[in-house]
Amino acid sequence: MQASTSILEEQPQSGQAQAEQPAIRVERRTQFGRFVQNPHASGVDIKWHYGVVNSNARERLMRQSPATLWLTGLSGAGKSTLAYALEKILLERGHCCFVVDGDNLRHHLNSDLGFTANDRRENIRRAAEVAHLMNEAGMIAITAFISPFRDDRAMAKQIIGEERFVEVHVSTPGVTCERRDPKGLYAKARRGEIPEFTGVSAPYEAPLDPDLEINSEQHTIEEAAEKLYRHLIGLCYIK
Repeated sequence: MQASTSILEEQPQSGQAQAEQPAIRVERRTQFGRFVQNPHASGVDIKWHYGVVNSNARERLMRQSPATLWLTGLSGAGKSTLAYALEKILLERGHCCFVVDGDNLRHHLNSDLGFTANDRRENIRRAAEVAHLMNEAGMIAITAFISPFRDDRAMAKQIIGEERFVEVHVSTPGVTCERRDPKGLYAKARRGEIPEFTGVSAPYEAPLDPDLEINSEQHTIEEAAEKLYRHLIGLCYIK
């Protein structure tokens, strides 16, 4: 069916080409549970299946290049509010996107995780995998996670891919976040009811060199969302 070749990956023409196919995207990760070269015995019959539709076809269809905007900042900084405001702008202007919100994931996919350092890391790993899948489908993913540790955000970047990862520091000062306290979490943490709460009894490691920094004290949500939208255009993710 020659008419469909414009949306298909080139198919291997020889046994040698087929043998080389698993090398696709080998520059991506072989850790964090992704693209494992030597699976455990329980997974020996699990094989990676390669699709026939290439990423260029999705980009042409959606008029965008996939990306993940990773919004990080303290609780109450405005991450989720900003993420959903940007989602609305993108959809209204014809772009496919979805918000991956930290609280929402903890209701379902990550409901078995707590807030220890190890659980936080696993929380970020799973979230990054979700964002990666959305990017593979051609969508723009907007995440909203405190993600307090630099190493965990570096892991997310490695899973998603450096070419698609846009780190956004929602840098609203802690005093402002605590004054807002929309969920009453800071008050509970001050009373000792929430252990290991970021910004009170657990550290937050701010990004050293984020792609973009937004202080929600200095912008309305609409202004901040528009700034993010323009940033995506500047990076050529939106065509």
